[in-house]
Amino acid sequence: MAAHLSYGRVNLNILREAARKELREFLDKCAGSKAIVWDEYLTGPFGLIAQYSLLKEHEVEKMFTLKHGRLPPADVKNIIFFVRPRLELMDIIADNITSEDRHHSSRDFHILFVPRRSMLCEQRLKEQGVLGSFINIDEYILDLIPYDGDLLSMEYESAFRECYLENDQTSLYHTAKGLMTLQALYGTIPQIYGKGECARLVANMMLRMKREFAGSQNQILPVFDTLLLLDRNVDLLTPLATQLTYEGLIDEIYGINNGYVKLPPEKFAQKKQGEGSKDLPTEPKKLQLNSAEELYAEIRDKNFNAVGAALSKKAKIISAAFEERHNAKTVGEIKQFVSQLPHMQAARSSLANHTSIAELIKDITTSEAFFDNLTVEQEFMTGVDTDKVNTYIEDCIAQKDPLIKILRLVCMQSVCNNGLKHKVMDYYKREILQTYGYEHILTLNNLEKAGLLKPQTGSRNNYPTIRKTLKLWMEDANEQNPNDISYVYSGYSPLSIRLTQILARPGWRSIEEVLKMLPGPHFEERQQLPSGLHKKRQQGENRTTLVFFLGGVTYAEIAALRFLSQVEDSGMEA
Repeated sequence: MAAHLSYGRVNLNILREAARKELREFLDKCAGSKAIVWDEYLTGPFGLIAQYSLLKEHEVEKMFTLKHGRLPPADVKNIIFFVRPRLELMDIIADNITSEDRHHSSRDFHILFVPRRSMLCEQRLKEQGVLGSFINIDEYILDLIPYDGDLLSMEYESAFRECYLENDQTSLYHTAKGLMTLQALYGTIPQIYGKGECARLVANMMLRMKREFAGSQNQILPVFDTLLLLDRNVDLLTPLATQLTYEGLIDEIYGINNGYVKLPPEKFAQKKQGEGSKDLPTEPKKLQLNSAEELYAEIRDKNFNAVGAALSKKAKIISAAFEERHNAKTVGEIKQFVSQLPHMQAARSSLANHTSIAELIKDITTSEAFFDNLTVEQEFMTGVDTDKVNTYIEDCIAQKDPLIKILRLVCMQSVCNNGLKHKVMDYYKREILQTYGYEHILTLNNLEKAGLLKPQTGSRNNYPTIRKTLKLWMEDANEQNPNDISYVYSGYSPLSIRLTQILARPGWRSIEEVLKMLPGPHFEERQQLPSGLHKKRQQGENRTTLVFFLGGVTYAEIAALRFLSQVEDSGMEA
């Protein structure tokens, strides 16, 4: 089911299986038939760990979404609430249970907190008079979720907001716990590097947890050589820029959630039903996107301008494969062709889907609006006119373009100019509030608090120095046959990935001055391996680095990391 998780250098199926085992053990605690009441936010992350078939095997007969009022009828012995530790959710659970009690229900109630149990939530249930109704109160530690063969995610959407706006370190604690779980399964990571305040906090928590568990370490040869912890606010420019890889653009335009994308159905319906069909589906087309699909694994990280040629090449290969049937003369040859048929049909269906997606994206990327937006982004990245009001942004506000587009550009200008002059900042704020509504005074205030938008404070603009020293802008980036990570943004090399590349070779000591210009401390820690465990590296064998972003990562950055790990002599695999 999840074979693609074991293709990479690190077999992530081990982590998935450990999570599934814990889930099965909890379900078996609740003997008899079961209904699960889901906190809707959790269904996506859980889908990456276990399908409905696994739940069914453990007597789960019904599934409902958590909402106020009486629970839907279900002839089951156990009702299990799968919830995040949020107080507002406890009020809904209490409402569900009191509605049940009035109908003299003899059901058993259980609650599973994900990812941590919470005293505050239990106190709220007690105040509501329902705490005693639960047979089991437990926690299910779902920190790091295997997302793909080389990718782990915490699926923690609010992490950036919590860390940089609300000063809430909960997600950092979950990160440290998740990394400790990872080390229990894959061995102690000998070297930890980090950049940023949050990175420092996570490393400190990990080292403290390691001391607390001293003596109970697994005798496992380490799979990872290095852990790099990077604060998202060390590089705020990259997530503001428009991603230009195939997967990045799917995310920009349609949004990828928990490995799935929802697309307009019309484009896919016509392929199946032919022209003139009146009953076109209205439900969005939902597709799973991961490396289990051969074609997607091949094109996901390409610059979008190189995708058309790749799809065309694939179409010729598939056509040629189907033509082979005319050459199959003997029984043996026919049998061989028939055995390959399911794989060929899956490949043809995959090609049809991705050709449709590429057409949808091309309609947008060839538009004048997309080109103009990209031109301004690239001007900011190269330091052109970052210190004055931008006429394109003015026009976009006047045309009432989507607010998110305006904010991304204004924040990008601020980041590339080390803050905006007071009169420029005041002008943008005034125009935005008058056009989009005064409630957005909070939005602008939050962007300032998070450091995405800031006034100039008199200190010199370090961005040009950082750009030149780290070669963040490459003229004539090769999009078809890339030779540098800058292809993912058609010229701009993500700062975060450039730091990762330099750490692998020649090391951060070579850029000490630039590191000091970026927010937060940089550090190195070494972890003692259990006695007798020392990894002997074969000559020419690459190091395996785990790069962990605190506050989110873009698909374009992931593509750049994959590119680095494929480049011979990069000295690392990510």
